[in-house]
Amino acid sequence: MRRTGPILILVIGLLALFVDFFPRLRVPFGGDGGPRLVETKLGLDLEGGLRVEYQALPVGDRAPDAEALGVIRDIVERRVNQTGVSEPVVTTQGTDRVVVELPGVDDPESVRNLIGQTGRLDFVPIPEGAQPPPDGTTIDYPVLFSGDQVESAAIGADATGGRTVTFVLSGDGAEKFAQHTRSNVGAYFAITLDKTVISAPRINEEIPNGQVQITAGGAGGFPIEEAQNLVTILKFGSLPFPIRELSNQSISATLGEEFLNKSLLAGAIAILLVVTFMIVHYRLPGVVAAIALVYYSLVVYALFRLVPVTLTLAGIAGFVLSVGMAVDANILIFERMKEELRLGKSLPAAVEAGFSRAWNSILDSNVSTLITATILFLFGSSVIRGFALVLIIGV
Repeated sequence: MRRTGPILILVIGLLALFVDFFPRLRVPFGGDGGPRLVETKLGLDLEGGLRVEYQALPVGDRAPDAEALGVIRDIVERRVNQTGVSEPVVTTQGTDRVVVELPGVDDPESVRNLIGQTGRLDFVPIPEGAQPPPDGTTIDYPVLFSGDQVESAAIGADATGGRTVTFVLSGDGAEKFAQHTRSNVGAYFAITLDKTVISAPRINEEIPNGQVQITAGGAGGFPIEEAQNLVTILKFGSLPFPIRELSNQSISATLGEEFLNKSLLAGAIAILLVVTFMIVHYRLPGVVAAIALVYYSLVVYALFRLVPVTLTLAGIAGFVLSVGMAVDANILIFERMKEELRLGKSLPAAVEAGFSRAWNSILDSNVSTLITATILFLFGSSVIRGFALVLIIGV
């Protein structure tokens, strides 16, 4: 081990440099099974973007549970993916919270409006003789069937090439809709989300097979954005429990870049002060510790890029704390070495004794930190979990 140790340390250091600074590096273990580009992932507070927190509401005497919350998360995530946002993060907290984080969003308001329509999707007959309610109107008519009867939805075209929205109903929904359209040709039915009308088309003919086509009156059919939104709502609109928005936070890319620059500057100043202290106080051993600190930082940063870890302001704080713990370990070793030298031991013997006597204290400190960080990661909020994960890797 004494011979292979320095070689192994050198190889790890070179690999870390390669991972840290080689552009367009790809690794074979991507999230989808294919190659993945190695890059530094930044959180919302550093890159800019949108964070929205939702709460699942009880229905009657039924309260949301973990299984229902997982279904809500999946539906919201599929909806978010339809917006084209790169690498959205949708997580659950507790038994009734869903948090949506969308980094790098150019138009947070429009994306938030689409995500916010996450209530119950229903198909509601309009009473005979009544005029079709305008989009956005709240109605409270009896429901024919809910959105869980929709098997698929897509953008289509009519005979003239106009853009349409088509969807297919499952067996029960198809049967109910066939019976309704058979006796209500010329009437209207509404597609509602949280009792708010999304679309209210006219029934032109009986639809016996569950294959429905919605057309728009204008030339060319539906505008593309309106058609895409309607398809998204039809496919992913039905939730086991209604949800409401609790909070939202939008950070511009410019402000995120400012946070990043200030965080990097603060981290660099902190490390520089630590290195200066080590060199001034311990001289040659301090120089060795400074080199080890740079080596440690390169290796940990490489791990952040490989895992990958999403860096946030809290994560950078966790990294600076882990640097402080690494310096603390060096100080323990150096002080033990000084004690051994005062006892008259040779330098090699003092170094070995210093490592041996300081090891138990270092191990206890790191294990205690790992236990605490693990608890924070398992039970903390997303911000706390980011801090804890960086600290775990750093330790």
